[in-house]
Amino acid sequence: MKIEQYISQLLYRHQCVTVPGFGAFLTEIQSAQLHESTHSFYPPKKVISFNAQVKNNDGLLANHIAQIEKTSYESAVAAIESEVVIWNSILEVNQRFALKNIGELSLNAEKNLVFTPSDHVNYLKESFGLNSFVSPAVKREQYQQQAEIFYQEPEAAAEIQTAQTPVIELATKKGRGYLKYAAILVLALSATGSIGFKLYQDHVAEQTLLVETQVQKKVQDKIQEATFMMDHSIPAVTLTVREEKFTYHIMAGAFRNQANAENIYNNLIESGYKARRIAQNKHGLYPVLYGSYATLEEARAALDTIHQSNPDAWLLVKNL
Repeated sequence: MKIEQYISQLLYRHQCVTVPGFGAFLTEIQSAQLHESTHSFYPPKKVISFNAQVKNNDGLLANHIAQIEKTSYESAVAAIESEVVIWNSILEVNQRFALKNIGELSLNAEKNLVFTPSDHVNYLKESFGLNSFVSPAVKREQYQQQAEIFYQEPEAAAEIQTAQTPVIELATKKGRGYLKYAAILVLALSATGSIGFKLYQDHVAEQTLLVETQVQKKVQDKIQEATFMMDHSIPAVTLTVREEKFTYHIMAGAFRNQANAENIYNNLIESGYKARRIAQNKHGLYPVLYGSYATLEEARAALDTIHQSNPDAWLLVKNL
């Protein structure tokens, strides 16, 4: 029995998975990373490490294997012990061996176990469907033509300023004679505009009041007509609706392509599940559920059955 697949399943939901008599695989959440030199972005993930000092059986792995394989707890413990013997034998011969989707274990010169985690799987459920990507650097063009004229050729800049000065002075002198007439014209236009605007405001207010009066009369006529047509002999009926909340959900997956999410949803419906689709989340993914349940016991029972065909399904506890 290859138990690494069961270890991999438990790493999604637990921070520590102990292999009795061998060691423990630990997880730690690492925030999103940015590598400035390569312009690469990496989503949050669980980083896996290994502690060879933790070997006591906590029952987690054995119970999980017994539940999936439909066998007894004692048989699961015996299977783990046999697998550990095989691992130790491989280490003695090859000095190293790999666990699929978990990492590689090897012996150093002091015969101590050294663990190198695999980067193929992200065990952080919140980052499901998120991949790393590279964003090219933004290129910004700098226009330095004007700066080059004033800093690289100061003499040419001085000639430009000298040539422009008489024109500005001449325009200023010619404009002064008309300033007083322009000021008088502005004052006259301001006074006329104020009077005209006041008349315009009064006209708008009068028209608005007229329209509002007509609208209110039409609404009142409709209300009276509806009241006249009502049959008062019909008794009023009060309906009480009981809203049932489903807090526990079994996730089938979250997909970046909406068409893929729709296909998975249709397949689950055809298979007899009460599947659901959730609106696109903040990561741009389209989640699909096997179903939703009111109690944790119902959800766990359904999850045990679903794990037989899809070990990657997981439980989400949230009000949707």
